[in-house]
Amino acid sequence: MASDLETKAKEAFIDDHFELALHLYSQAIQLNPKHAELYADRAQANIKLNNLTEAVADANKAIELDPSMSKAYLRKATACMKLEEYQTAKSALETGAALAPAESRFSKLIKECEERIAEETGDVSVPMPEALAKNDVPAKEIELDKDQPNLEIEAAPPKPAYRHEFYQKPEEVVVTIFAKGIPHDCVKVDYGEQTLSVAINAPGKEAYHFQPRLFAKIIPEKCRYDVLSTKVEIRLAKSVPIHWTSLEFSRDVAITQRVNVSSVSASQRPSYPSSKPQRVDWDKIEAQVKKEEKDEKLDGDAALNKFFRDIYKDADEDTRRAMQKSFVESNGTVLSTNWKEVGAKKVEGSPPDGMEMKKWEY
Repeated sequence: MASDLETKAKEAFIDDHFELALHLYSQAIQLNPKHAELYADRAQANIKLNNLTEAVADANKAIELDPSMSKAYLRKATACMKLEEYQTAKSALETGAALAPAESRFSKLIKECEERIAEETGDVSVPMPEALAKNDVPAKEIELDKDQPNLEIEAAPPKPAYRHEFYQKPEEVVVTIFAKGIPHDCVKVDYGEQTLSVAINAPGKEAYHFQPRLFAKIIPEKCRYDVLSTKVEIRLAKSVPIHWTSLEFSRDVAITQRVNVSSVSASQRPSYPSSKPQRVDWDKIEAQVKKEEKDEKLDGDAALNKFFRDIYKDADEDTRRAMQKSFVESNGTVLSTNWKEVGAKKVEGSPPDGMEMKKWEY
């Protein structure tokens, strides 16, 4: 059945019915998810439909299943070049060229990547991703033959299996995917220069794929992720320390040029690119408050209270329970951090020398 779908998908692709080809390849993959050739061919259909991040993800999957497949590297490079991710494209092309030295397309595309990289090296501004707009050509209207199966091409997108959100710091963006109890080996994350690909395939659970085109470029080798008990946390290193107004790229949002820091004085340096005058730099204010709290010199009871607050804030659960129980039961005269000592008995009050405990009657 999968081979029949693959044959029909190839025929649809040859006839420029790219959406039908994509649909058929997806059905074949459901039946045979370990077939690298299907992912490589679906990547090509995605490229034709300008689904570039999906094309990169498919090519990566094909490479994972069959690292010797040269055309998978070519498909990945083609999609990355359209996304203006020339370093990633060049790396894929060099690997593909080593696997297929007789294929001339690799050397030609490597040269083109090197030229594009050279252009970017001398550019002080953040490249505007116009390549996507140039290649944004609508696919031809599909005309199904009478003998073709009556397939539903346009379906409502399914609801994602997991929720995600993001926040950012000056140097990085942190993406959180709320997925509980996922084994580490069921999570795969790939980074491009401006793409992120996340795949979660846990036994007994619906497969999850998240493949956004990012707001701005990142540094793939500095990115990392952690699989925790309740979530997957992905840290993206920003290529340029600008404020991301969203996680995903949009042609409607302009990316502000990078500021040449060395030529701008500290008093003139902007906090974040913005068209609004006198925008408050909240990150700077937060850092200043933390510094003042750290450097604050306290005396007497204030210093002691701050000391105990710091202990409680950084303590584990048992230490906190010990502090709470001892303080309450002793009417504020004992503060212990040893739960083994105070957990099994009532903590008696211990007044200072020269004073005595008094029980209040209500």
